[in-house]
Amino acid sequence: MAFADNTSENQAALSNAEQAFIDHIQSLEKAQIIEEFGEPHQVEDLKSNGDKVVASIWQYHYLNTNEKGEYYKTTELDFVDDKVIMVVFMNNDGSEKSSK
Repeated sequence: MAFADNTSENQAALSNAEQAFIDHIQSLEKAQIIEEFGEPHQVEDLKSNGDKVVASIWQYHYLNTNEKGEYYKTTELDFVDDKVIMVVFMNNDGSEKSSK
């Protein structure tokens, strides 16, 4: 089981509670997120016709808590270019893909 690097300095900079996390994470660029939490557990890059990455999906494990203080198994950050456009909290390891 891998946990994100949550030193007290990181926790002070960015809350792991759902809404506070969402409110702040969307203002950060990828490099700042890596600085805060380290490399994601899983990365999926989506490329344009060339080799330029235009969107990415990053997954971290046990990074965020719900209103009861319980950790979500996975937090997914969806990027377009260098900015987070969506945050998804999951109670699974993120490996389950929908067949729809």
